[in-house]
Amino acid sequence: MHFIAYYRVSTQRQGLSGLGLEAQRSVVEDYIHRQSGVLLHQYTEVESGKKDDRPQLLKALQHCQLTNSTLVVSKLDRLSRDLHFLSTVMKSNIQFVCCDQPNSGTLVLQVLAAVAEEERRAISERTKLALAAAKKRGVKLGNPNLDQVRNTCMKKARIVWQQNNEDFNNAIIPVIENIQQQGITSYLGISRELNRLGFKTRYGKRFYSTTVRNILVARSSQTDT
Repeated sequence: MHFIAYYRVSTQRQGLSGLGLEAQRSVVEDYIHRQSGVLLHQYTEVESGKKDDRPQLLKALQHCQLTNSTLVVSKLDRLSRDLHFLSTVMKSNIQFVCCDQPNSGTLVLQVLAAVAEEERRAISERTKLALAAAKKRGVKLGNPNLDQVRNTCMKKARIVWQQNNEDFNNAIIPVIENIQQQGITSYLGISRELNRLGFKTRYGKRFYSTTVRNILVARSSQTDT
């Protein structure tokens, strides 16, 4: 059984949980050893001020999809309130395991996601009530720079999407080249072989000839530039 490890650390609060990076690695490696599994790769997320910024998580999920591996984390307590993490993992449809609750997996994610969603809803409701009260007191609400902020966010989102796309292409290109070396060179033939081997697109879907063509055209464009 193949595993992809995902760790979370904070440069400011790493020691508070009692589970720093080395401790996380030790727990994960011990679990994989007991399962007679193989650790293919490790991804470490350094928490930033951006709550939903999880680039390493996306890479780990893509790696799991490419290799049909299980995502493993050492302990769920620090992730249990992170709705973005929970929903992202659930939507990816990959196998997931927590070393401290190895027999729970997806079921625990579903329960925690429901709890986190309810907490977020409650916070949103309290925020609305507070804003309504402030408005009654004559406080001016709103952000005069909202359009500028929105445009900036959209630009950043496009950059992140492009980077994620490039990361996936860089990971799948060696596989495609190996297939081509076996004499399978048509887009349709390559897509069929990728599907036969169990590979998925970055969206977790089957490969088609157009998918393969787009990947190879993108690589050719990068080479030309």
